[in-house]
Amino acid sequence: MVRIANLISTGRYIPAQRVTNEELQAHFAALGCSERIAKLAASTGIRQRWYAPDDWATSDLILPAARQALERAGRRPEEVDLIIVGTDSPDYLTPATATVVQAKLGAWRAGTFDIGCACASFPTAVAAAAGLLATNPGLRTILVTGAYLMHRLADPDDPLIFLYGDGAGAAVLEPGAEAGFLGSAFRADGRYSQHWGIYAGGTAEPASAAAVRAGRTRVRLHERYPPEINFEGWTALVRALAAQCDFGIHEVAQALFTQINRQTIRDVCEALGLPLTRAHTVMDKWGYTGSACLPMALDDAIEQGLIGAGDLLVLIGSGVGYNMAGAALRLTDRLAQQIL
Repeated sequence: MVRIANLISTGRYIPAQRVTNEELQAHFAALGCSERIAKLAASTGIRQRWYAPDDWATSDLILPAARQALERAGRRPEEVDLIIVGTDSPDYLTPATATVVQAKLGAWRAGTFDIGCACASFPTAVAAAAGLLATNPGLRTILVTGAYLMHRLADPDDPLIFLYGDGAGAAVLEPGAEAGFLGSAFRADGRYSQHWGIYAGGTAEPASAAAVRAGRTRVRLHERYPPEINFEGWTALVRALAAQCDFGIHEVAQALFTQINRQTIRDVCEALGLPLTRAHTVMDKWGYTGSACLPMALDDAIEQGLIGAGDLLVLIGSGVGYNMAGAALRLTDRLAQQIL
């Protein structure tokens, strides 16, 4: 029997505390950094972001998104066979955040694992789930999630905190006979691994009082990436998916890109000959939500009726490392039940 991963449902969660650009502008004006904030606002298209409660962890963000996706799929937590969490702001260095989610969700039958390739985590997780469903008849329902709580790991006086918004997205994948998941593509360049990240707290530099004082347990941009890195990588991944999966770029109903810079998305669409209306964006209302931005944008696009049954969807994620991942899938009638 053919087992092709089908997207059954999606869900998302945005926390309650709204933080506007004006609030951050006032904070950074006192630090003499207001010009930097103004430039970030102009280049990214971000107008606001949302913060989780101070006592929440990333797993707490995932729960409402996961519950919404499962409810829409008509599945109970105890029916989930596998939970995959994509995040680079985990609850702990170890154990995996997915195990924490399993317990909080009550998905006692589910296996778990994390994927930690930053904003490429969600398409990577979708591709992993699709491969597992295709080859393992013991798996039926896989819950794939992406979550981001990076503002908690940032220095509140670092202007780049402007970018970070909290949030989570989730999707339920199950096997089907009709075409769903089509393929995936990946790129990386480890020469940029020291450009942006959290560099103390692991085995390269265990956490210490000195590391905390120096700010090395906080997320930092140490060196800017080449300005063309996303433009070149995103266009290459879309073209690779089109070639591998045998579709024309003009057939793509929605191409969802990492939600960090609206101008880059415009430039990529122009290069691909794809109308900008087919590249839905959400960073203006939710900020840069990293590992969560693609499933959140996907859920929003479905909710707004921008994609539906039969449509071709492309997911392109990129993040620190430098990691990039893409996935292509066709939406099936099984998802249409969510839209009705």
